[in-house]
Order: sequence, then structure tokens, then C-alpha cells
Amino acid sequence: MKNKILVTGGDGRFAKILRKNNKKLNLFFASKDQCNILNLNSIIKIVKKIKPKILIHCAGLSRPMKIHEKNISKSIDLNIIGTANITKVCKRYNIKLIYFSTGYVYEGRKGNYSENDPVKPFNNYALSKLGGECSVAMYKNSLILRITMTEKPFLHTKAYSNLKSNFMFHEDLVKILPEIIDQKGILNVGGKSQSVYSFAKKNNKNVKKSKAKKNLSLPLNQTMSLAKLKKILR
Repeated sequence: MKNKILVTGGDGRFAKILRKNNKKLNLFFASKDQCNILNLNSIIKIVKKIKPKILIHCAGLSRPMKIHEKNISKSIDLNIIGTANITKVCKRYNIKLIYFSTGYVYEGRKGNYSENDPVKPFNNYALSKLGGECSVAMYKNSLILRITMTEKPFLHTKAYSNLKSNFMFHEDLVKILPEIIDQKGILNVGGKSQSVYSFAKKNNKNVKKSKAKKNLSLPLNQTMSLAKLKKILR
């Protein structure tokens, strides 16, 4: 029998795509009502019910990005404290923990960041995800995925031509998830290194080209090295 896998954030964007396209994994999805990550007893209750061998932690706060600047309490609660609670329960019940972090934890200036490069988050969202990483890293039966992904089709009408990244779609991660789920440590996950405009244009021909202004202090080379990922997927 396949290992039971519990997915938090079961009503979130990625979880919906995972539920729709999954063909290989034995998944159980927990909505925020079924698993309140700010309440240890709520997490324990669903864990005792499902008895998973693996927990994929997708729950948390992402968009809009401005909310992490305007409401740091909410960001801290959902991305740091909530993740710490998940880690505590996984440790108590010896459950493998897979945590969805972000490539934004890197400084985003030199590009081609490997998993061993120093981290230097450039906004509060990335800081909150790194805070979550810290608790997960304390638990050795875990995998931290530093992911750069977005919805399909590309949502925005404009895309930066001078900002390089490793964007992939949710569907792309669903395809490779069964191949990486047994890993431990930290793993960069994304697509081809290219400008955001090049990525977006392949999916949405109506996307207009724009340029990020240097005075926005937006890192322009957020690309990650995917050498470790490619080796696993061979």
C-alpha cells in the first residue's frame, strides 16, 4: 500500500492543481478548517485521523505580497509560527515533512544560486518563508523545497524582460513531485532560467514586455542552480 500523504492548505491554489492532476501519490487534503496550523490540537487531530507517513506543508500566506509589509503579525503567524507547529507535530509522530519555501530566500542579484549559497531575503514574504525553514531544518526527517512557480495561464498583463528567474507552473511541480518526495535537506525547484517575459510569452501571447526599474530595489537575477534537481530526475 502506498504511504498516506497529508497535504495542508488543501483548499489553496497548488493543492487544487495537485488534487486534479495527481496520479501516483496517496493524498489526503486538509482545508484550513480541518487543520488550523495555529492550533496544535487541530493539527494533532487530523494527523491521528489520517495517520500519514508524509506531510506536505502548503498552508500559509503568500499573496498579495504587500500584506507581508502591512500586516507582519499575520505573516509571522501563518508562515513562521504555523510552520513551527507543523514541525513539532511531525517530530512527535515521526512524519516526514515536506515544506514549500521559495527561491526568494536568496538575495537575487548574482543568480545561479545553489542550495549551499547564503540566504538573504529581499522582502518580508521571503523572510517569513525563511523563518519557516528554520524550524523545519531543525527536524532532520524533512525536505525543504525552494520553489519558483505560478499559476497557468500567466496572470499578469505585463512581464519584466530584465528580470531573470526559474518560473514553472503548478502543473510542472505536480509531475515531478513523486520523483523528489523521498529526498531530504534542501532542494531548489523550478524551470528554465530565463526572463519572466520569455516565460510568460510562451503561455500567453498577449503579455506585454516591461522593464523593472532599478530604483525599485527589485533583484534582477533570481535564478537558481537546478543541478541537484536534474541529477535526481535523471
